[in-house]
Amino acid sequence: MEFTVTDEQNMLIESTRRFVEQELYPHEDEVEKADQVSLELRQEIVRKAIELGFYAANMPVELGGGGLDTVSLTLFERELGRANFALQYLVGRPSNILQACTNEQRERYLLPCIKGEKIDCLAMTEPGAGSDLRSMTCRADRKGGDYVITGTKHFISHADIADFVILFAATGEENSSRGPRKLISTFLVDKGTKGFDVRPGYHSVSHRGYHNCILEFDQCRIPASQMLGHEHQGFSVANDWLGATRLQVAAMCLGRAHRAFELAIDWAAQRKQFGQPIGRFQGVGFKIAEMRMRLEAAELLTLKSAWKTDQGSATDSDYAMAKLYTTEMLAYVADEAIQIHGGMGYTWEVVDHYFLKRAMVLQNAFGVDRDHCEAIAKITEKVPLEIRNAG
Repeated sequence: MEFTVTDEQNMLIESTRRFVEQELYPHEDEVEKADQVSLELRQEIVRKAIELGFYAANMPVELGGGGLDTVSLTLFERELGRANFALQYLVGRPSNILQACTNEQRERYLLPCIKGEKIDCLAMTEPGAGSDLRSMTCRADRKGGDYVITGTKHFISHADIADFVILFAATGEENSSRGPRKLISTFLVDKGTKGFDVRPGYHSVSHRGYHNCILEFDQCRIPASQMLGHEHQGFSVANDWLGATRLQVAAMCLGRAHRAFELAIDWAAQRKQFGQPIGRFQGVGFKIAEMRMRLEAAELLTLKSAWKTDQGSATDSDYAMAKLYTTEMLAYVADEAIQIHGGMGYTWEVVDHYFLKRAMVLQNAFGVDRDHCEAIAKITEKVPLEIRNAG
């Protein structure tokens, strides 16, 4: 693995950080307090991101995207991750899953997302189907040349501003060793389709300005041509997307942790007690040392997963380890940053209070901790017995 950042990657890091500091940071207080991003600000950020070539950086060049390799994309996501999520999300990275679009779907959904003309959102989770997605009750029944969708989805991020939904629904059932199990398919459903309603979701303590929604489908009829991929193959489509998304979450955690860490060491150098900066006291110095070690370890783990992706050798376990460790690291670093600030860490005047709220929500994003632990544990089945015993 090559640890040297290229000149091009350094330029990407510097330009992205400059964009975040100049175009996103100034609006954070407003968004945190109002819990929304105005239409005017949303359009302004999208326009500037397109002008700078940041928009759709995750998409191939031949489709009009930035064509970044996975390591470069991870560095890009790390820098964007420093900012409020409702703001950094506007630097659009369309769902990778849309690359499964064919023919007319490409013109109607994929290419407009890459150009910044449309926004997608993804709908998997249901009130009774979180980690156990095959227990979903949202159904799409074939009726001639159409599918009729009935059911409910919840915790669907930014569905309030999306133009269409990438929907996962049950389209059949098969027998397995554990009994009957649902067969899942993927559909593209436009906002405004009859029988499809979007309403406000739950009030999150984090991600201010970035909302989750509840989707209701009541005999919602769409043509079969709006199926993404093949019938009953929804999980195959999803698996291509999930690894990249967990890596994105890991990179975002790195960005948030870096910002919290930098604020903490600045405060430790400026704040004086008993005639000296508090950073010189062992109790504070040891906190900073532990924060830095965990941050460095998380960065290496994440970049290794990104590098393996570019080499074509990454596994579900790699993504799970990166996502699980970085989310735990961020929670630790955010908490310690607040402790170093003392009472000021809990005030609006110090930005650190954002980080504790932002840190916790990512631990459950795209799989709770136990899901990742199971993915990591499976790799031991492939490890030779003598190595396992030696460990």
